[in-house]
Amino acid sequence: AMESGPGARIREGDCAVLKRDEVFKAVSVLRRRKIIFEKQWFYLDNAIGHIYGTTFEVTSGGNLQPKQGVEETTTETKEAGTDNRNIVDDGKSQKLTHDDIKALKDKGIKGQEIVQQLIENSTTFRDKTEFAQDKYIKKKKKKYEAVITIVKPSTRILSTMYYAREPGKINHLRYDTLAQMLTLGNIHAGNKMIVMETCSGLVLGAVMERMGGYGSIIQMYPGGGPVRAATSCFGFPKAFFDNLHEFPLSKVQSLLSGTLTTETLPADSEDNALVEEESNGLAEEKQPSLQETEEEPTTETAMEINPTEEQDTMDIIAEDGEFKENKEKENKENVREKQMKQWERRKKLLEAAALLREKNADGLIVASKFHPTPLLLSLLEFVAPSRPFVVYCQYKEPLLECYTKLRERGGVINLKLSETWLRNYQVLPDRSHPKLTMSGGGGYLLSGITVVLDKGKPDCSNSEALKMEEPSSKRCKLQDLPC
Repeated sequence: AMESGPGARIREGDCAVLKRDEVFKAVSVLRRRKIIFEKQWFYLDNAIGHIYGTTFEVTSGGNLQPKQGVEETTTETKEAGTDNRNIVDDGKSQKLTHDDIKALKDKGIKGQEIVQQLIENSTTFRDKTEFAQDKYIKKKKKKYEAVITIVKPSTRILSTMYYAREPGKINHLRYDTLAQMLTLGNIHAGNKMIVMETCSGLVLGAVMERMGGYGSIIQMYPGGGPVRAATSCFGFPKAFFDNLHEFPLSKVQSLLSGTLTTETLPADSEDNALVEEESNGLAEEKQPSLQETEEEPTTETAMEINPTEEQDTMDIIAEDGEFKENKEKENKENVREKQMKQWERRKKLLEAAALLREKNADGLIVASKFHPTPLLLSLLEFVAPSRPFVVYCQYKEPLLECYTKLRERGGVINLKLSETWLRNYQVLPDRSHPKLTMSGGGGYLLSGITVVLDKGKPDCSNSEALKMEEPSSKRCKLQDLPC
């Protein structure tokens, strides 16, 4: 049973997220495993059993101690200057040298006290304005106070983490854009969703979190298998994966044309390819070793074989026989295991294919590095009418092309191409303003709703019917339209 919600405790084997200011890092909670985060190293042993959201202090030996109430470092007589015009940053204002600070650290003096000493030994601290003093304290605290908060992973936290740490892995999908996708895609418990993403499994995880383990998801994947590195960071319970299916993109065309057979399974060709690679590798390795052995025995060594050695070689040959038998047994077992695995994959593939064949998915989410047009045109076939679809792309141009293609094809309404704009603000008394660094772009979304595609007549012939229905004022305009 997995605890969630407020008051959930950190357990061994959990997936957790370390937080320090605005920096996040996902880790597995394991005993005696050294973790390096923000130039600090420590062990998570002492965190086990505490509640998520607890703030810890790193003490000597890399142990975590829950931080007791936040004590404010306040200088007794708060002297402050009126402005910073007379302060020159020449690097001479701090009396403590680098070595002094290192000595303090080595003695095991707490970060808080080090900061206090830095303030006392700074010649310019008193002349700074109150704001500048706060800033100085904050900066030094960040450097010398090793404080870490352990939080429970969620879509918001993980998408923020990925966007800051390795945006390339999630195609620069910004967290607000992901939030828009979940809303536009109307994702909720009990849905049957098709997800096609190359964002390390972040989008898949977000959809799974929203659905809460109810409903089913079919993940379409390119290449050999689905990538779910980010999905595993969420720490979902096992049950969440029961209704998660996967289907290779390479088989979509054959599924649509009705020629899908399990004989042409990617699982098989992949396994065979692996076996071939292994045997090739072995053959290549063996050849040079044979040559070496041929060159090695010079006439002298060949002459000096003792009878005992001969005896040994006889034993070795006998052992070889047994070894071969065991090897054959092992091989048979391996083959069986491989067959079982293939059979499992085949079964899974057929289940996913059956789900897709029903062509009644409640929604489609696409966020990949591939061109969206061919993807959408084929995957929309599996979506029931009157259902939403959302396509993410890092750039606008492919979505524009996609937009026009869908318009021509028909079968969709409410097509919208959008980009969300995100700006962070610093909110502090008397100095609220937008942050100086603003995100350049979080990508673009194309969303719409499927409708029954009337394949009977091409769209152009509809203009006749329209002419009859339109009031006379609009009728003339319609005739001018190039068809």
